[in-house]
Formats: sequence, C-alpha cells, structure tokens
Amino acid sequence: MDNSTRRSFLKDLGLGTAALSIPAEQENAKTMPGRPTTGEMEDSASGTIMAIAAHPGDAFFAMGAPVAQHIQDGGRGVFVSLSLGEKGSATIPPARYGPMQKTAAENAARMLSAQTEFLTYGDGEIPFNDEISFAVCDLIRKHQPAVVLTHWRGSWHKDHQNCYKIVNDAIFYAALPGIVRKLPAHRTSRLFFPENWEDMDGFHPDTYSNVSAAFARWLKACAAFPMWRGETGFRYDDYYRSLGVARGCLSGFKYAVALMSPPEQLTRRLRSL
Repeated sequence: MDNSTRRSFLKDLGLGTAALSIPAEQENAKTMPGRPTTGEMEDSASGTIMAIAAHPGDAFFAMGAPVAQHIQDGGRGVFVSLSLGEKGSATIPPARYGPMQKTAAENAARMLSAQTEFLTYGDGEIPFNDEISFAVCDLIRKHQPAVVLTHWRGSWHKDHQNCYKIVNDAIFYAALPGIVRKLPAHRTSRLFFPENWEDMDGFHPDTYSNVSAAFARWLKACAAFPMWRGETGFRYDDYYRSLGVARGCLSGFKYAVALMSPPEQLTRRLRSL
C-alpha cells in the first residue's frame, strides 16, 4: 500500500475529527441514560469542548491542542483542573508553585481564547468520591460541552486514575434529569482520552484529531508553563511537539493528536451492509 493510499484509507475511516456530532439518521437512536451518545463522527465547529485534567499541565499539554483547534474553528473551549499541581517542582515550595501554575494556566487559556475552572484539591491527594464528582458534574452542566477530554485510566499516577473515574461519574450525573442540582441536566455527546505519556498502559488510539491550523498557537500557550520549558526535568516541549509530528505522519495530517474512545462510543448502527 503506497503512502497516498494509506492516507486515503485512514481518512475514509473517519479519522482526524477535532469536534464531533451525530448524523441525522442516528439522532433518535437510543442511548443509555447518562452515557455519551454513539454514532458516526463528523466535523463540527459549534459547541463547547472541555478538557478535565488532574493538573493544569495535563490539561494544556496532553489535551490542549484539540481544544485550541476547536476554538480556532469557531467553537468554545474550557480547561478544568482538579488541583493546581503545586507539588510538581523539586525546587519551588508548593505554596509558591501552585499560584505559578494557576497563573500559567490562565495566561495560556487567554492566548487560546479559552476559559478556565479550578477546583481546590491537593496535588497527589485528589480523592474519588461523590463530592468531587458532583463538583465536576456542576461544571459540565454550567458549560454544556459537546465533547469532554480527560485522562485514560491506564496511568501510574493516582490523581490521573481518580480523574478518569471522577469524570465518568460526573458525565453520568450531569445527564440525568432526576439528579437535581442548581442547573438543568446536560448530556455530553463525546468522551475522549488524549495521549499522555503518564497514561499509556492499555492506551490504544482509534481517532486522530487534526490540529495543524492551531498547532503553533497551542505551542506558544504551553510555553506559559515553566515545566513546559523543562523546569521539572521532563522535556515536555520536545515530547509533545514531536508527538504531534509523529501522529500527523500516521494520520495524513501535518500535525495531529491521538485519541482513544470508550468502547461503547465506537458502536455503529447499520441499517444494512
């Protein structure tokens, strides 16, 4: 199979969607209560995409490029951090590093014309319980995202593992009208797990998001974080910049991000073969 045929094959599979919607023939398909809808994926510039991460760096580095692309395409973007990642520096005390992380996230979001939300749980101590799940549920109902990005469960990091579980419960709670909160119910259309070097156990991407047009703006936004420039020792800039190139090579785009879907989201309903 030559290179042009490979690219055509990948595109024919529907890979490379930065924001997603359900085709008309599947809008009335039944969906389990509280779960994202299923169906074929199409480009859509409308609606909101929300990145929910354990720490600000995860939200922008692993999840930020699709958010930046969605905003550039005319949609809205929201970055949610469950903690400030205040214990991530070996040289700067948490009391100083936390505010630095928050300021960096706010500056990065401003560069991308995105919004930010911060919860106040301790770095390395993010719990998994209904309190935090309902707090995230309320943010989902507030911003009404069509697409949510979050951590894959296959992580060595406890905060990332708990974030995965929190977001799944929050999406479930947010969609149920019978769960009465200050805001009405909202059902998220799509859930994705972006590629994160800390969350690679069992990670098998099935979707490539074309982020070529927003790639330079996203890199500039990430540079607002000291850790992006190597403050913590890991070469985030080199890793995610190179990953965008590598995933672009595999998908036929200039730059891309690899995403993994929940198994039920990949369900297809065909009237006939």
